[in-house]
Amino acid sequence: MLAEICNSKFFVTGGGTGGHIYPALAVADELAKDGAKVYYIGNKRNMEYELATKKGYKFLHVSVKGMPRGLNIKFFIWGFKLIKAIMRSVRYIKKYKPDAVFATGGYVSAPMIFACIITKTPYMMHDCDAMPGLVTRKLSKRAKYVSLAFEKAKRFISNKKTVVTGNPIRETFKTITKTAAREELGLEDKLTLCVFGGSQGAKSINNTTVELLKEFSVEKNIQIIFQTGKKNYNDVINRLKQFYPAYEQDKNLLIRPYFDNMVSVLKAGDIVISRAGSLSLSEICASEVAPILVPYPYAAANHQRVNAKSMLDAGACIYIEDSELEPNKLRETLNELIDNPIKMNYLKQNSSNLAKFDAAQEIANMVKSIVK
Repeated sequence: MLAEICNSKFFVTGGGTGGHIYPALAVADELAKDGAKVYYIGNKRNMEYELATKKGYKFLHVSVKGMPRGLNIKFFIWGFKLIKAIMRSVRYIKKYKPDAVFATGGYVSAPMIFACIITKTPYMMHDCDAMPGLVTRKLSKRAKYVSLAFEKAKRFISNKKTVVTGNPIRETFKTITKTAAREELGLEDKLTLCVFGGSQGAKSINNTTVELLKEFSVEKNIQIIFQTGKKNYNDVINRLKQFYPAYEQDKNLLIRPYFDNMVSVLKAGDIVISRAGSLSLSEICASEVAPILVPYPYAAANHQRVNAKSMLDAGACIYIEDSELEPNKLRETLNELIDNPIKMNYLKQNSSNLAKFDAAQEIANMVKSIVK
């Protein structure tokens, strides 16, 4: 069996956002462990290109964008480009002859899934959200397997071979300790708050947090790791100078536009303030933290609210609507956890109970099983 896997070729596709890319890469890493050849299919203009090539995977480009809304000229142009992307994907299959394809849904993976259907290449799909995306709902029926992050998502999938695995996450979440993560970041081993709104940041979270940094760092002596997002960093620093001019001398503050190693950032925390993207939630659950979730209100199909409410139903987070987020509300919520370690530990335990550390391996085994 090992010899067969070593000679296997797999296509892995998914992109546009970290929620599609990181799970795809986690499965790609599992497939490559046994010596299989793995190719990554995506749009070289998106972040999947940098992330996949950095790991050494051969990258196959498809030019595809999300479907525009409304029946207009943009829609017809998009449709023409989609057909071209499908034909290119068919050529990739004929040239490289993959034994199976793994797709994490979203518009980037759509051309390759259509190509699999045309060429009768076996494929498996994974969806990260409690409300599966359009591509997963429409194209998963012919998949050999469908894996899901949330139990609630099963009712939207018309495929009998649907399994709830959780989201594939990076292997280092299993091994790094909270103490080691803090040491890596140059922090002390004490109560730590992590604030991030995803790779792009979140203005509402940023603006609210800035007003509270001095209060919780100086008066509460809490360490704060703050990822602002690359586009928002200068704005955050300018606002912070107004509220806390001496912030640069504060050893409790670690503020960056972006952290390359979010594993250490999350594992270092005790409390995390975050949006509710599916991958973020999976990584939060793997980090033994108490989550305060502020879902992005304009996410497609309202999926961040659905994700966050799934966590809330499990007693695994505090939920705040974006429209309700302001300094007094956040101050009250943070104090509720800081002054009540029992509640903080309750949320930590319940979120940890939702962690799926072996999802990548489980999914990779299913992908291997569909090889003809």
